[in-house]
Amino acid sequence: MFEEDYPLRPFLPADAMALRDLFAQSIDELTVDDYDEDQRIAWASSAEDADEFRARLAAALTLVVQLEGEYLGFGSLKDNKTIDMLYVHPDYAGEGVGTALADALEKIAGARGAEALTVDASDTAVPFFERRGYVAAQRNSVPRDDQWLSNTTMIKRLVESQPKKPLKPS
Repeated sequence: MFEEDYPLRPFLPADAMALRDLFAQSIDELTVDDYDEDQRIAWASSAEDADEFRARLAAALTLVVQLEGEYLGFGSLKDNKTIDMLYVHPDYAGEGVGTALADALEKIAGARGAEALTVDASDTAVPFFERRGYVAAQRNSVPRDDQWLSNTTMIKRLVESQPKKPLKPS
């Protein structure tokens, strides 16, 4: 399946529980090479409060990929300048779901006038964002419960600055 074949739709409050499960499964299965078990548990626990997780998704522009009732992934754009979350179900990793979501979030941000997008990419996600033209700006250590999680703030310019045209003499 090609990324343009994935149906994207806005987040609905009824999606929250399924997306919470997808979030935890994605962290648990896809980041095992980069984060130890305690780190993955601490990271996934950030969605334990269902109301808080639902509110976080609702506060951003969150897109969902759902096919035949199954949730494949979701991504959220915060303040039109930050990809806050981008998670793909482990069964669909590497099949274009993340690409479809990132393409859509970048297009929406650009259409709304954003000149650049930032993302705090997990060590697992850095190669994905590098392939999309994001550049590492800084390394971060984020406290979560009693664990420290590393990630990288990455930036992608959405519009190239145009050289100023000289004024024509009148």
